[in-house]
Amino acid sequence: MIKHICFDLDGTLVDSKVTILKSTKKALDSLNISYNISEEEFNNMIGMHFVDIFIKLNIEVKDFEKFISIYKSLYFDYIPDSILYHGVKETLEHLKMKGMKISLLTTKVQEQAEKIINHFKIQASFDYIMGRRDGLQHKPSPEPLIFLCKEIEVHTSETLIVGDTELDIQCGKDADAKTCGVLYGYRTKEQIDKEKPDYIISRIDELRRILD
Repeated sequence: MIKHICFDLDGTLVDSKVTILKSTKKALDSLNISYNISEEEFNNMIGMHFVDIFIKLNIEVKDFEKFISIYKSLYFDYIPDSILYHGVKETLEHLKMKGMKISLLTTKVQEQAEKIINHFKIQASFDYIMGRRDGLQHKPSPEPLIFLCKEIEVHTSETLIVGDTELDIQCGKDADAKTCGVLYGYRTKEQIDKEKPDYIISRIDELRRILD
């Protein structure tokens, strides 16, 4: 029985690809770091840690913490380019009304994750918001999901993790949770199919059918 729904953020609740790309480029510009970023290639990496993204793109960032600091300071300059996916508010309210515990698990740092949720005025729907934290591995490791479930006192086996990337699905499987891949985010259907999630949806409101 599913008692807890754990959502990814980017590509699952919020279409933030333009905000992320603009903030990334501006931060790299401010550090005088050269880059050649294809929008399509970059979008297909959203959800990964920036360290891994830069390795794949062959971008050398010597002071990563400084990059993150600048990136975070710029992010909300471009927040108007981000939007909630259609049906997000209504689906969260429906799940809450059904008595589900609802959480967020993202690779964004904690402060930034909370600010984004507050910006879109959906904070009341969440029992727990978990961004990247020192001392804990990030997705695809199951560690943050296991930690989160302990915090809200629910078993991972009673959890459904919903996300648009392989990181979410791998995290859920290794934590013994149910998994749901979404097709409207930043990965292709082929990439999602390859991970063999328990469920696949094309719109977030399809969660109602799964849970009802």
